Amino acid sequence: MGLRVEGDFVECGVNAGFVSSAIMTSCNWKALDRRFYLIDTFAGPVLFQYSREEVRKERATLARRALEAGAYVTDLDRIRRNFAEWPNAVIVQGAVPEILDRVSFSTVAFLHIDMNCALPERTALEFFWDRLSTGAIVLLDDYGYYGHECQRDAIDAVARAKGAEVLSLPTGQGLIMR
Repeated sequence: MGLRVEGDFVECGVNAGFVSSAIMTSCNWKALDRRFYLIDTFAGPVLFQYSREEVRKERATLARRALEAGAYVTDLDRIRRNFAEWPNAVIVQGAVPEILDRVSFSTVAFLHIDMNCALPERTALEFFWDRLSTGAIVLLDDYGYYGHECQRDAIDAVARAKGAEVLSLPTGQGLIMR
């Protein structure tokens, strides 16, 4: 679907890159004249970005424990090796929202948001909204999962402000078609 729409692909919250690697493999990404921006801290979640409500619900604690247990890929060389076969994969290391203004994005056909925290997810959707092509797809990883209500509420607020709706998928993800 995203290949029928003009623009590049963007993933905010890459971790090991399973989703983006699967997309690039299935779409024969090497043959396409598009970029796939892979945006992540590659150092785990930014713990100070969690709201009071997320801290109260122990989202920050869960993120810190996951980081300590090695659930987040923090080896940037590993990421570079993983994506080396796709020369048009652009690895962008930094925290959302700060890193977004440092990259020159054009139109976007596909946006995947998976940062496990309301603030960067909300600001990513706001930042990319006007860059989304008509028919673009936004995939929200944790949208319907129990415990991620702050993320859902933040995304819903942006969607309402933009006159859009989020479809809650049986996988727990959310989907917006621009």
